[in-house]
Amino acid sequence: MKVMLIADVEEKLLWDYYKPEKLEGVELIISCGDLKPAYLEFLVTMGNCRVVYVRGNHDGIYDEKEPLGCDCIEDKIYNYRGLRILGLGGSYRYKNAKDMYTEKQMEKRIRKLSGQLMFTGGFDILVTHAPSEGYGDLPDLAHKGFACFNDLMDKYHPLYMFHGHVHREYGNFIREREHPSGTKIINGYGSYILDIDESLFPEEGKTGNFYYDWYINKRKKGR
Repeated sequence: MKVMLIADVEEKLLWDYYKPEKLEGVELIISCGDLKPAYLEFLVTMGNCRVVYVRGNHDGIYDEKEPLGCDCIEDKIYNYRGLRILGLGGSYRYKNAKDMYTEKQMEKRIRKLSGQLMFTGGFDILVTHAPSEGYGDLPDLAHKGFACFNDLMDKYHPLYMFHGHVHREYGNFIREREHPSGTKIINGYGSYILDIDESLFPEEGKTGNFYYDWYINKRKKGR
């Protein structure tokens, strides 16, 4: 499955100077936040593929203008062809503003997902805006990572974690990292394309979790 990650900056090669081959073969675009609604709308239209997103700490405009044709995956587990994607946007709280959270507030968001996680039997991809503490974050409060993301990966061992927030120009930029849980962490700053081996995650409706599989198969019949 060919997936494109985007975050933080609207790339001219995907917008101003767009050519169809830029999105050739891409099935799913995942936004890790801090992107204009019009940019997401352009990509979902021109790419003719699914676009899902979490909010960054500068996405207050989404309250007035959500990206049309795109799916918000905040605080839910989103199913795409069997791929279970968990979304937790926002950054570490460095001032009193929306889409910023303390460690305890982010922990509370995760606790509220316990029912969904039990129903789906876990998840395959964690999509965030902020990084995980110690894995791509920075010393300043604004770019601090969340420790609870580490706990989440240690418990569920997802295949990937995708995030943004830490830009290439900040220095010491590393695109991919390995987490002790076995999860591969990727910073989606700008854009990045990867191929996800479909044999690594359950076939849609065949997770082994009876109720979730029943729900997914019933929904498939109704398509």
